[in-house]
Amino acid sequence: MNYKITIFFMKLLRFVIINSLTTLIFISCSTEKVDITNLDDSDNEVLEAYEELNISYGADINQKFDLYLPANRTASTKTIILVHGGGWTSGDKSSMNVFKDLLIQEIPDVAIANVNYRLADATNQAYPMQIDDISSVIQFLKDNKAKYSISDKIGFIGTSAGGHLSLLWSYAFDVANNVNMVCSIVGPTNFTDPAYTNNTNTALQLLISLYGLNLTTEYLEEISPYHQVTEDSPSTILFYGGQDPLVPTSQGTDLRDKLVSLNVNHEFTLYPNEGHGWEGINLSDTWTKLKVFIINNL
Repeated sequence: MNYKITIFFMKLLRFVIINSLTTLIFISCSTEKVDITNLDDSDNEVLEAYEELNISYGADINQKFDLYLPANRTASTKTIILVHGGGWTSGDKSSMNVFKDLLIQEIPDVAIANVNYRLADATNQAYPMQIDDISSVIQFLKDNKAKYSISDKIGFIGTSAGGHLSLLWSYAFDVANNVNMVCSIVGPTNFTDPAYTNNTNTALQLLISLYGLNLTTEYLEEISPYHQVTEDSPSTILFYGGQDPLVPTSQGTDLRDKLVSLNVNHEFTLYPNEGHGWEGINLSDTWTKLKVFIINNL
């Protein structure tokens, strides 16, 4: 049983699966840079926009994030955390700049933290390492909220593997109930899904052996947002492609159905003819729906 379970998990670890989505250009994106000003405001009246890049939150080279603070922020200002994809083994926060730019342009009253995290390899498993990194970023923001003039309240936008991490942290690790909303775009949700466990691929079976993972059902449930969501989970918005070769449609529809049964506020969009990422009208539709959801729920 465990042997079958490992197959699709490795498939997700093997591929950088979000690049096609995040390299697409929204027509409405602005190329204007945010003004960089001093954080200190001697009159304590109006704070100007501020950005700080590659803030270290740990010793590893990948434990860095970019912070974008809006003008006129106050102690009530909320933060959107962006979590990139890349199959847990690759990727970079720069791939989320399209969302960062849209947020700055169209929802200018939120702060943004665009996060890098340690990447999984043969000696470093994705879990709990990457969840720990998200926890460290959030703790850093809490410790410095007075300095940055922001609140404890946060939201997530994650793509692919980043969508999985965003959902998992929001459902299972938000002990302080600081997450108001979470967005997953083509993020895996349930590693016990038969669409994964019944998959057979000899090449992927050989690859997974390099990681030496013994994936029990209990472990797979622990890392699956589907098995961690509760009636107290934050508002959730999901986007999936009906032709996705890496994340089956059931990953989205099953979580949607569970959110319904738990009466958790949510929205779900399935693009029947799209794969693992999309462009054009559907990409514009994704942002339009996500923007409204953030405004109404963050």
